[in-house]
Amino acid sequence: MDNYSRSTRSKRKHKYTLRFKKLVAWVITFAISCAFIIGGNAAFKDKAGVFNIEGAYADRAKITRMADYVDTSDELGYDTGFESGYQYFYAEITSGEFKGQEVLAVQTFDSLNGTSDETVRLGDKVILYNYGYAEGDADWIFGGYSRLDTIIVFASLFCIALLIFGGIKGINTIVALAFTCLAVFAVFIPAVLSGQNIYLWACIICVFTIPMTLMITEGPTKKALTTILGCASGVAMAAILALSLDKIMRLTGVTDEHSLYLTYFDPPINLHGIIFAMVVIGAMGAVMDVAMDISSSLHEIHIKLPELSFAELFKSGMTIGRDVMGTMANTLVLAYIGSSLCSVLLMISYTTNLRELLNKEGIIVEIMNGLTGSCAILLAIPLTSLICAAVYKKK
Repeated sequence: MDNYSRSTRSKRKHKYTLRFKKLVAWVITFAISCAFIIGGNAAFKDKAGVFNIEGAYADRAKITRMADYVDTSDELGYDTGFESGYQYFYAEITSGEFKGQEVLAVQTFDSLNGTSDETVRLGDKVILYNYGYAEGDADWIFGGYSRLDTIIVFASLFCIALLIFGGIKGINTIVALAFTCLAVFAVFIPAVLSGQNIYLWACIICVFTIPMTLMITEGPTKKALTTILGCASGVAMAAILALSLDKIMRLTGVTDEHSLYLTYFDPPINLHGIIFAMVVIGAMGAVMDVAMDISSSLHEIHIKLPELSFAELFKSGMTIGRDVMGTMANTLVLAYIGSSLCSVLLMISYTTNLRELLNKEGIIVEIMNGLTGSCAILLAIPLTSLICAAVYKKK
């Protein structure tokens, strides 16, 4: 057998071995992730009381008949210039305990707040609430149009696009994304609502999400290892900064009216812990993205140019990191500001100058989130580059 045949057979064997290792790692990670999510949810959901409001119902329905419209604009006895009233309609419940029943429901109009929904029409799919008391002559109250079907279609198109462009990796991306969302909504939130330590569980979610995502999407490779280590270092920096800035700036945790309501829970929610979780979980995604960009780029460079030295590979990683850093810092800051735009607009309307606005805790926390995430990226760039250079050159 000539050298060429031996080399070909060796490469083929290595390729199959790598695929087998990836498959084993995928199965193990999938099993551990399922156990973590199912076990975590089972441990906390009863104590948290999630989706368990006594005597309250929220069901989907389809409007079958229109009824009367009652104008209540003149109930004050003088012309206010605003329109208000009740639009009654009959609807068939299509989900929940009352499925199949036709009920009388009402849509309330009030032009004073300027946010009323469009008038319901025959055949519309809506959400109806029943809180145990009547609104006008109806027990069921219009709670908005049923929009979940639309977003499911949109999400399905997104998944199809991932499958078309990504193939197997697209499937793995969807699986990793699903586990990440479940970890937050099925484990972390019930844990917080049941009175668990927020700091601890924010860290646990990060420790779970980072290796899970990389094992599902990349498998047990050097690229995954370097990304995990680089991302972990950046997230650790974000956690340290969040704890330090919380103490230094003497934050209360009350960033808006929703924060204040959390203190009325039993047990009350630790608002300082919520800020910590916001910073750490928010930074994790951006840092993981940067770490993967650097790790993947350096891996390709090393494969194409194996003669590059440790120092040259590290320098290339730093160059790539600087290019990524500028856009990623913008992404973080704009994402945080965009998510709280309504609050920003309201605060601007009721402040006397820019200094007062920037000193409000709600704004300070958003700025802190963006800066902390950016600092985490700054640390992750050199550490990921260093780790990649060391691992790829086997130093």
